[in-house]
Amino acid sequence: MTEWIIRRWARRGHDRLYAATPGGTDLGYIDLATGRYHSDDLSNLPLLRAAIADHFEAQRPPQVTPAPVVAPATAPATAPATASAPATASAAVAAGSVPTGPVATPPGPAWHDLAGVRAGAAARERAIAERKAQGTVRHVLARMLGANTDERAWRIGADGEEVVASQLADLGAQWRILHSVRVGERGADIDHVVIGPGGVFTVNSKHHPRASVWVGGDTFMVNGHRVPYIRNSRHEAKRASRLLAQQVGFPVPVAGLIAVVGANRGFTIKSQPADGAVTVVSYRGIKRFFRTRPQRLSLREIDAIHEVARRSTTWHR
Repeated sequence: MTEWIIRRWARRGHDRLYAATPGGTDLGYIDLATGRYHSDDLSNLPLLRAAIADHFEAQRPPQVTPAPVVAPATAPATAPATASAPATASAAVAAGSVPTGPVATPPGPAWHDLAGVRAGAAARERAIAERKAQGTVRHVLARMLGANTDERAWRIGADGEEVVASQLADLGAQWRILHSVRVGERGADIDHVVIGPGGVFTVNSKHHPRASVWVGGDTFMVNGHRVPYIRNSRHEAKRASRLLAQQVGFPVPVAGLIAVVGANRGFTIKSQPADGAVTVVSYRGIKRFFRTRPQRLSLREIDAIHEVARRSTTWHR
């Protein structure tokens, strides 16, 4: 195991572990209260994570197989008191040990990996919930009559997300794709998060079968009715940028993309939004859009951003 230089610093309400290479090169630190890594040099992040992981591994007590204990004939009236475990990760470090387990990991909230989430998962769940609330008979009648119900809207939305996901899947290994990313605690989700050489994008799938779509600047119209898709996409991208930057430790510009599925009665883009923060394309133009982006991120930056983007806890803030 590499002999990293680890130094603890706790002042003014902060509690950190700083790491350096055996030669004394500073790598950065981990905030013990939040589990976030901070490094002035992005290329040092893998070494920083390895140093902290090795430190916690070294702190683990050795696994000892206890010898068999023969119960006494008469149990004592009261059991001896046991020392309570440290209440926080910082207390565990101070005590010279960390919680035992199969893998030594730095402290931080539990998270699940978003890399395996299916496209349209959140919308499918909402459609199923609406179907149950609707009841079997009403649902069958609504499907037969083609009624515009909430269940139908969520179902069609999920179908559109799957169509867009199939296009994104062809971008190649240099692009990282996440689907149905749930944000916050109010049921919001981002249809797709795309991270690659051309930058970071939040992609909003809009499925409008048998409809006409017209876009002019910040105006987005479906069958002649104005909808707030561009405003919402801009807000979504800004929120994603803030959340990712908080976790990765450096600025992460994010642009919005609206991918239109359907619109077989007409799809017209008179002009794109002027500020360039949002772009509107047909789903058939998704691959061309991403493949023609100028390079903005290195492979190290892509990996670092994807590492935090795939963590569910990144988005619940």
